[in-house]
Amino acid sequence: MIAFVAMALRWSLLGFALAFVLPAAIAGLWWAVQDRPGSWRDADWGPSGVLPPATTVPGAAIRVLSARTGGPKGALSVHSWIVHKRAGDARWTRHDVVGWGAPVRRDAYAPDARWYSNAPYVVGALDGADAAAAIPALERAIADYPFAGRNAYVIWPGPNSNTFVAHLLRAVPDLGVTLPPHAVGRDYLGPGWQAVRDAGGDLHVSWNGLAGLALGPRAGIELHLLGQAVGLDLRRPALKLPGIGRLGVPPIADAAVAAPG
Repeated sequence: MIAFVAMALRWSLLGFALAFVLPAAIAGLWWAVQDRPGSWRDADWGPSGVLPPATTVPGAAIRVLSARTGGPKGALSVHSWIVHKRAGDARWTRHDVVGWGAPVRRDAYAPDARWYSNAPYVVGALDGADAAAAIPALERAIADYPFAGRNAYVIWPGPNSNTFVAHLLRAVPDLGVTLPPHAVGRDYLGPGWQAVRDAGGDLHVSWNGLAGLALGPRAGIELHLLGQAVGLDLRRPALKLPGIGRLGVPPIADAAVAAPG
């Protein structure tokens, strides 16, 4: 019995190292050699050109975007936000969460602004009649965000910017995506043990955003630990890795607006 327990422990440690430690270490080494601004004052926060002007998009549209964040934490995490427009709107409306004051901000930055000089990429997209039908539910979910109180932001394990966007995606499943596996905070559901079956049928279980799992048509199969996720996307086949992101089919059909991440 002791030998069996010891073997099980060894295999568990090996699995943990291969699934979580090795990808995070690779991401850390990659990040160490990137050219990055020294501080937020030196960073480029201007438009990236990833999104077309709203006037050139004839119908309603929703986009979910992510970009690597700044400093050492950029090795292991992205910052996420959501933008939308109704048919005929002359501009995009952006919502995201920041780490000071009242966290939920509207149009605090350009819709496709760089984040700490890092260009964003499109994680999810919805257009036309489907987007028009989803926007009212999206606006309700923004208003109902449970961690919108002043100074409610917690960088790790959450609630943070990724917690906010993940809340919106669980409430409005029409976008058909989840945030990248290295969107730290996306799995924070509240203090203690929490279990949620979202509007799209995915099951989320989490302990303080530090450990848990997700199963369902959009999440696929995921294991969560310390704000990172490892798993498989079964619908659009891809491996999800801590610090690295997705390896496989892009999360949305139009590969031109879905960069790996």
